[in-house]
Amino acid sequence: MKEKRGPVTPSPLTIAEALRGSPPLARLKASLADSNARFEQIRAILPAPLCEHVKPGPVDAEGWSLLASNAAVAAKLRQLRPRLEERLQAAGWPSTTVRIKVSKS
Repeated sequence: MKEKRGPVTPSPLTIAEALRGSPPLARLKASLADSNARFEQIRAILPAPLCEHVKPGPVDAEGWSLLASNAAVAAKLRQLRPRLEERLQAAGWPSTTVRIKVSKS
């Protein structure tokens, strides 16, 4: 008589292995790294009390988004937008539009 066996499960992958093995995940990782690097460039010109209320957002062909925790923070970021864009260009990023969005969470 044949012995019944359960389904064979593949060996689990580490997150690093999954990122390396999947082109879409690799692009996502690169995009996140790009967004975080941009944020590090502009952090120095953000007023200190504002930093904890701003997060880096997605980068796409049209620009880069900053996520503000509320409308007041978004308004201040909009005032700073020209300086932020200048800082990014000076750091070597191509002409980039910085979009300001209020985060829903």
